[in-house]
Amino acid sequence: MPLSRRGTVALAVAAGVAVAAAVVVTIGVGLGAPQTATSTETAAVTPTPTPTPTPTATGPAADTAVYDLSGLPTADVFAVNPALPVDDDPAGGSTGYVATPASDAIPVFAAPGTAPVAALPSALTYGGTTLPVIEKDDNWVRVLISGRQATPSEGDPAQLTAWLRAADVTLSQDDTRVEVSLSARTITIVSPTGSELVTSDFGWGAAATPTPVGRTFIMYNAVTSFSYTRGHPIVYLGIQSPVLDGFDGQSVAVTAFHYYDDHDGPISNGCIRLGADAIDRLAQLPLGTLVTITA
Repeated sequence: MPLSRRGTVALAVAAGVAVAAAVVVTIGVGLGAPQTATSTETAAVTPTPTPTPTPTATGPAADTAVYDLSGLPTADVFAVNPALPVDDDPAGGSTGYVATPASDAIPVFAAPGTAPVAALPSALTYGGTTLPVIEKDDNWVRVLISGRQATPSEGDPAQLTAWLRAADVTLSQDDTRVEVSLSARTITIVSPTGSELVTSDFGWGAAATPTPVGRTFIMYNAVTSFSYTRGHPIVYLGIQSPVLDGFDGQSVAVTAFHYYDDHDGPISNGCIRLGADAIDRLAQLPLGTLVTITA
């Protein structure tokens, strides 16, 4: 607010002479030295800066505890962990980010504010360490993760989710997703630049061994020794069979994209069988890419 200033006050003093001498006295009000009556300057006011509001943290409070992970089960494709929840929004999307462990192993939580129920290493033989983020807060991220809550014969084998501390992970942007429609017989890659139809010719699960539906992610890809792939890569997903406890003598029944000579209609044990060009294209996508399968 401008500082005020008084004008001049003329004081005439008669001292027994015919003409009185006028004396001008200047009185200054405010900061600084008094100014003369002829000055046109005004004292500048420094505005008080408006404080920048402190951002309000979103989501659950941070957890800065140090946990002993040595006794916790590993969160990998072989895991059967009743403590981890299945995906409650299988038709949902993602935040456009993927998370990877920022250290050799990090704690995995069923919910923020609880004790960890598993450990996620930074490297696993069959992948599953690059995970799509489906919910993101300041202190926590919710991800899709490998493993099952139970085998089909004992419970719900659907896609698992978990919470990770934001401080424990490295986030990278990944806006690409794969959309599989079993009824429309289309597989499409969707990215910010548009949509790419990969194929409209593929095989899927037979009635007795259906392909699981919902959102999942690319867990791992590799060229294997399986003769039916004809040297093409297999792209393994994080979701497993809704009806098979295991497959081909193993304790897991992983769903995958792979090449097969016969790839037309509901003929597989749950995997999605593809032609050569289609499987080679899907194998180019990065780990952690979101995949949504609809009936």
